[in-house]
Amino acid sequence: MSFEQLGLMPRLLQAVAAQGYTIPTPIQAQAIPAILEGRDVMGGAQTGTGKTAAFALPILQNLSQRGRSKSRRPRCLVLAPTRELAAQVGEFVATYGKNLTLRSTVVFGGVGINPQIDKLRRGVDILVATPGRLLDHVVQGTVDLSEVEILVLDEADRMLDMGFIHDIKRVLKLLPKKRQNLLFSATYSDEIKRLTDKLLDNPAMIEVARRNTAAEKVAQVVHPVGLKAKRVLLAQLVKEGNWERALVFTRTKHGANRLATYLEKSGIGAAAIHGNKSQTARTRALAEFKAGKVKILVATDIAARGLDIDKLPHVVNFDLPNVAEDYIHRIGRTGRAGCSGNAVSLVSADEQKLLRPIERLLGKQIPVDIIDGFEQNQADKDEETFVDFRRKGKKSGGFSRSQSGGASRRSNVASNRNALAPR
Repeated sequence: MSFEQLGLMPRLLQAVAAQGYTIPTPIQAQAIPAILEGRDVMGGAQTGTGKTAAFALPILQNLSQRGRSKSRRPRCLVLAPTRELAAQVGEFVATYGKNLTLRSTVVFGGVGINPQIDKLRRGVDILVATPGRLLDHVVQGTVDLSEVEILVLDEADRMLDMGFIHDIKRVLKLLPKKRQNLLFSATYSDEIKRLTDKLLDNPAMIEVARRNTAAEKVAQVVHPVGLKAKRVLLAQLVKEGNWERALVFTRTKHGANRLATYLEKSGIGAAAIHGNKSQTARTRALAEFKAGKVKILVATDIAARGLDIDKLPHVVNFDLPNVAEDYIHRIGRTGRAGCSGNAVSLVSADEQKLLRPIERLLGKQIPVDIIDGFEQNQADKDEETFVDFRRKGKKSGGFSRSQSGGASRRSNVASNRNALAPR
């Protein structure tokens, strides 16, 4: 199937072709016709499947065909959980709508509000926003949502995880009751289902992959390692594996800063992004990473959700996430748009309890690769716990050879290169 067969107007087809796309992804092939028909949509898709274009293209067409609003009030509202994702959606809308006369803007926190107010006063058709900053504008009277015809909740699961449910409910009360609702989520939960039941009217249910699963083209591996040796192992993996780019996840903001500093001192270009960084600093770090000026981008979950990085070969869980679903979101940064990728998890003894629910969610055990020099190089309690656990051969994530899919020792990190190379 081609984009022409989906019923898109010529000006949108030109914009799509200019980006080098000719064949729609599965979620685009299913969602675009349903949205063009005006139906509510519940879209379940892994990250990297093209869902932003799946809703942006038909929304641009529908609003364009209805003509420009004389009131200058937003007719489409897209809610996103993070600044980066909001900015990304805004870029998509501007790129695909460049041949149209529609106006769009993005509002999020961490930057001055006055330039946003100026753009809103000039009028917009499509408004992309994070919930908190949107409500700031509502309180100040700089945005009127009474004419919104289309509502999009992008990465709905992340918004609920981040505690935005009350903000979302406040926003819903400001919208017209009659509107088209589009909800997209990489994972499903009971809370998502409750929201879907209340929000959507006879929706088209679109699910392009089994719920709560990782992309099939992402090769996953666990490297057991002492807590204090993690950063040493990461640096060697990068150097001896000749990694060009990798997105590394840490659990805390301070941990991201410390790791980026260590990598820099080790001769590896690195930058950190997290909630304490200014938006300017986060934007600069991401731009340098995409341009190849830094090899490693160290991020927390909140800062990294929604990042769109083409052909990212490696994702590293320096710390395992506390929530199993976040593991899927993290490794979904690689293996996007049909490309292969690698997800590496550096797991210390105290994180084994976090590995078990991840494997239960995946429905399989992640292969374990024990690297010589990092199994017992830290003579501390953490290492002793790890050794005891592995030797006992406990199930459900234990690092025993019988449970690891044939985990093997390596004489050096370089010998592990083949296991991590893109396939």
